[in-house]
Amino acid sequence: MGEEASCNSVSIMEAVASNSSNNKPPPQAKENGRAAAADAVAAADAVVAPAPVAVVDPRLQGISDAIRVVPHFPKPGIMFNDITTLLLRPAVFKDAVDIFLERYRGMAIDAVAGIEARGFIFGPAIALALGAKFIPLRKPRKLPGEKISEKYVLEYGTDCLEMHVGAIEPGERVLIVDDLVATGGTLSAAIRLLERAGGNVVECACLIGLPKFKDFYKLNGKPVYVLVESRESDTKN
Repeated sequence: MGEEASCNSVSIMEAVASNSSNNKPPPQAKENGRAAAADAVAAADAVVAPAPVAVVDPRLQGISDAIRVVPHFPKPGIMFNDITTLLLRPAVFKDAVDIFLERYRGMAIDAVAGIEARGFIFGPAIALALGAKFIPLRKPRKLPGEKISEKYVLEYGTDCLEMHVGAIEPGERVLIVDDLVATGGTLSAAIRLLERAGGNVVECACLIGLPKFKDFYKLNGKPVYVLVESRESDTKN
């Protein structure tokens, strides 16, 4: 009786187990389900968001158009990008300064260092608007009193930048401003000069630059920010 009951229990359990196994999806169906899920994930991953379209600031074209190109000045073969024509157009001049301000507000700039001579045009305007002091970096024999100097190499010889001792405090965050960057020699000298005095150079800002200086080219490890590329002629597209 006990054995019969035991056998009957086993038979019932086997039947239940058999029914349960019959209700399970066949292995192939399970594999197909997993494959479908994997395909769905792969398809989702394959959907790539469209690349953002770079928006060109319309003010930049006006700035570029306002700069006059003077051939063979100051010597044959030089295409001089003259910013004095831009300065005659107050709205365009303001646009250039505003673009710099939009970039450097919020960067905790303590000082703006302008390179002689045309860095003196944009530098003070930027410094005043940022609430920063302005430091002139001058050519030799232009500054009275005690000064610190830094030499740099030109195509034919050397030159020098000078700054008053004590103009910069150790750790102050400095923005260097000039009108144009061509070889980068003058900016590199300015960076070295300010760093020797203990300044922390954040960036170099130039109105005009050769194409290689676009897209955040670095000099001495410091980024160079350029508004417009230099032009080789006065021909407008």
